[in-house]
Amino acid sequence: MSKEMFGAVAILAIVCLAVAFGGLTPAFAGLGQPTDGELGLQLSASPIMDQITSLFNVVNTILIVIVLFVLVLLLWVMFRFNEKSNPVPSRTTHNTMLEVAWTIVPILILVGIAIPSFHLLFNQYAFPKPDVTIKVTGNAWFWDHEYMDDKVTVTSNMVNDEDILRAKMGDDAFDKKYGALTGTQLTKALYDDSLPVWKEDHKLRRLTVDQEIAVPVNKVVTVLVTSNDVIHSWTIPSFGVKMQAVPGRTSAVWFKATKIGTYRGQCSVLCGKLHSAMPIVVRVVDQPVYDSWMAALKAKDRKKAQKILDDDAAAHANQSVAAAQ
Repeated sequence: MSKEMFGAVAILAIVCLAVAFGGLTPAFAGLGQPTDGELGLQLSASPIMDQITSLFNVVNTILIVIVLFVLVLLLWVMFRFNEKSNPVPSRTTHNTMLEVAWTIVPILILVGIAIPSFHLLFNQYAFPKPDVTIKVTGNAWFWDHEYMDDKVTVTSNMVNDEDILRAKMGDDAFDKKYGALTGTQLTKALYDDSLPVWKEDHKLRRLTVDQEIAVPVNKVVTVLVTSNDVIHSWTIPSFGVKMQAVPGRTSAVWFKATKIGTYRGQCSVLCGKLHSAMPIVVRVVDQPVYDSWMAALKAKDRKKAQKILDDDAAAHANQSVAAAQ
């Protein structure tokens, strides 16, 4: 390869990297929610996610080693066997040991990947006895969560820009300010004005729901997933849970949350017009908090139920701040 061609390849590679990472500030993934510029998987909060993360790290380590090895070979070939350095090329066509090596080594690599992969699959589908069973039903465009043992259903709708502004301003003030706007003009005004409110309320835009669900910490939760209309997908990354919601079919998945906190997910298949409006929020709480929350739901006091979860989250946040100080 000539110096001119090598220079062109190097410039092209730099341009591709600049385009790929332009404007992106890499960051380590957080727990229970996405992070801007996120690298890697969200932090784990379940035994299955621990195994997924471990397999992810193993596979990526192997990929990096292979890529670097191939890169070194390519560079060596370009510099050692270009026309200037090697004017008389070799006429060797076969090397038995080399051909055996590049057949056997990839097989061994794939077997090494397959063993932990099969182990993970087995554990994902080996359902332990559940402590809580939730039937999740996907709808266009919200989720129903039915606690089978307690005969309680929680319907989760996304909180949008209009909802949070109405809660802040009141209906009369909202209608007075935005009543004459329509279409993209209204959408842009709501977006611009709601951003500081989302930040002030410490809520995540597009990942907040009006009624959250809760599960007790360190308890096995079995989730039965189905749909009333089109295919959806119930997904909580930090739990290692992703299950398709298919009309006319009930699928099952399980998790055991090991860390108290708030965990967010969303529909992960393109289910239609408002696909992006189907977030999921799961609170992992201590058993007494869960019992109080469930009692409030059974009494049909949903505001009290949500307040119990909010107060618990605030208490743990204060404890975390105190511990950090």
